[in-house]
Formats: sequence, structure tokens, C-alpha cells
Amino acid sequence: MSSFQGIWVPVVTPFHDGAIDFIGLRRLVNHLLEKHVAGIMVCTTTGEAASLSRAEQLAVLDAVLQLVPAHRVVMGLAGNNQVELLSFQRDILQRPVAGLLVPAPSYIRPSQAGLEAFFRTVADASSVPIILYDIPYRTGATFEQATLLNIVAHERIVAIKDCGGNLGNTLALLASGEVDVLCGEDLQIFNALCLGATGAIAASAHVHTEQFVALCQQVRDNQLAEARATFMQLVPLINTLFMEPNPAPVKAALALQGLIGSELRAPMQAASAAVVARLQQVQHLPG
Repeated sequence: MSSFQGIWVPVVTPFHDGAIDFIGLRRLVNHLLEKHVAGIMVCTTTGEAASLSRAEQLAVLDAVLQLVPAHRVVMGLAGNNQVELLSFQRDILQRPVAGLLVPAPSYIRPSQAGLEAFFRTVADASSVPIILYDIPYRTGATFEQATLLNIVAHERIVAIKDCGGNLGNTLALLASGEVDVLCGEDLQIFNALCLGATGAIAASAHVHTEQFVALCQQVRDNQLAEARATFMQLVPLINTLFMEPNPAPVKAALALQGLIGSELRAPMQAASAAVVARLQQVQHLPG
């Protein structure tokens, strides 16, 4: 079974005048690799995948694969038209990737049996591991605990990005031993790691990446006092990065560092002046 551990960054997709900024993307990905992230997740929520065409998504994936070893690249696979989704999955799987990050179909709110059937179909059609993305506040689909446990019993569903907000489900997944649990709520990273999560998929880790990587290692080394101090230093940054819809504040923070521009695709809006001012304060961590 594949193992997903450490800090994975769901990389933003930089834009310039409406088009993908591949120069900025390469600069950003190289920067993250230098900070020793476990891997890069492409075309996720943070990557504004919903505003990219299928061709653009594949172009972003191809650009990242030129820089990052395939075993450290995961591709987002989202949609609510199952036939189109499976066709796109076949296109992605012509490339070498470590796995696919798959949320429930959004908007249509399938039954629990429908959710099980959907993930079984996607996993059966996959030649690479699947990471289930549990994010009910975006998809409108809420998993019951029994449903989750049934789904993750599939041999190719090896991890979960846990944004479900249900501690009982998280504990049941950890206890099952069936999947790696990756924290998807950045403010929950410390407690998730202490409970036994193997890592996190963290939009905030675009900024002060080395601190997030250190946090993960400190918990792994059972240095809990040090890990708690590291995490508490990051809390103001995390809070600021989610003051407005993700990834606008993240892009603003990266623009302040000169890594990429802050442009987003409509209807997403750039971060407000107030958030930018706050970012200028919190980007400077003590110590």
C-alpha cells in the first residue's frame, strides 16, 4: 500500500492576464521543493481547478511533472458528471502520478449508497492510489461513518484528506488502520498529527513552509512542547490566510514575496487591502 506522509502543498495556479503563468508556477514549485515538502498536489480547490479547462489542468500537471518526481505528485480529480470524470481520469493516468485526490461529486448530493458506488467505480478504474477528499461544506455530500469505512476498505483508496469536521469519523478512520489520514483543515494540523494523522494537505504551507515541515517532524519525534510552540507561531498566519475565500490570501502572501502575481479567475476576487496589510504583519514570525 502506498503511504502519504508529511506536508503536501495543494499548489495554487498562478495567472497573468487570464492565462496560466507557467513561469510563476515553476518558480513557486521549485521554492516549495527547496523547503522539503513531501509533495505537490495539483489542480485542487486551492489550485482553482474548477476555473480551469480539462486541457489547462493537464498542462499544469505536465508542467509540475517536469520539476517534481512523479511519486511526489498527486492530481485532483473532481466533477459531478461521472462519464466525463472517468474519461478525464484516463487522460491523467497516461501520465506518471503518485495518486489522485477525489472529492464526492458536488451539488448533486448522492445517497450513501451512491457515494460508495461512485468511489468504488473511480477506484476500480484507477491504476494509482486514491485519496478520498472529504469536504462536505464544498460538495454538499456528508459521509456517514459506516459509509467512509466501507469506502476506504477498497485496496486502492489508501488515504483521506480529512476536512469533514467530524472528530468521531476521524478517530474511526485512524483506528481502522485502513488509510493514512491527512489533515485538510490547517487549524487542526497539530491535534490531527498528535492523534496519529500521517501528515497534512495544507494551503497555508505555501508560506513559512519550513515551519510546517518542522511541525510535522517534531510531532513524529515526540517533541510535543516544541511542536506546540511551532504551531502556535503559525496560528495567526493560518487565521489570516482564511479570512477571505481560499486561495486569494495565499496568492496575496506569495505576491508579497515576489514569487507569483496575486491574480485569480473570476468570480474569485483578489484579497482585500485589509488582508494584504494583515499578511504583511503576520508573515514575519518571531524567532
